Amino acid sequence: MAEESKLVTIIVEGTPHEWPKNEKISFDQVVIWVYSDYSPSDGRAYTVTFERGDNEKPEGQLVKGGSVKVKDGMTFNVSRTGES
Repeated sequence: MAEESKLVTIIVEGTPHEWPKNEKISFDQVVIWVYSDYSPSDGRAYTVTFERGDNEKPEGQLVKGGSVKVKDGMTFNVSRTGES
């Protein structure tokens, strides 16, 4: 099996998900796993942070419209703001 077709496990808000090794994941995809009602035009703000990323960017914030390369064991935290 080619390395590109292998899957890694990433953790989003404590829940494991599989994702293709050496592939990037988008802000939208991470948010959708936590908030299934997410819409880019819903007027709400979302914050996505990550830890245990690859050597180029081991931790940081994923911004709307952005993406980051995944690594096995990488963790993401997502929060929704702008709600009353």
